[in-house]
Amino acid sequence: MKSPKGALDIVLRLLVAGALAIDATVHLQLAAYYQLAVPAGIGQGTLFRIEATIAILVGLYVLVRGSRPAYAAAVIVAGGGVFLVLLYRYVNVPAFGPVPAMYEPVWYFQKSLSAIAEAAGAVLALLGLLKPRPHGGHG
Repeated sequence: MKSPKGALDIVLRLLVAGALAIDATVHLQLAAYYQLAVPAGIGQGTLFRIEATIAILVGLYVLVRGSRPAYAAAVIVAGGGVFLVLLYRYVNVPAFGPVPAMYEPVWYFQKSLSAIAEAAGAVLALLGLLKPRPHGGHG
């Protein structure tokens, strides 16, 4: 039988992976709409697909390993996602290099859902990163 700590670790891993899955799902659903502005090349839709792919891979990494590096990757992906959605919501960052201007000064359901999931995922992953490890354990 799993110890309470083991059960809590499983729940934490599921919650972080779930938050990243919500993030990925929203980005995949919206990617085609955002790509319309730049149908060829790097557009916001392409960036959304990249974000979704990374979120899926990191979510799987957290599920499978639950290690410090896995949680650190989740903090970076989820925290970076919420940082960027807030940045592009409140700051009109111009296009630079291949990155398009993505200023969007509105909130709507999918954007809010993704931001909340990213914020929750970042906080939960930070808890996983900072939780005490058994002595002699790796990762």
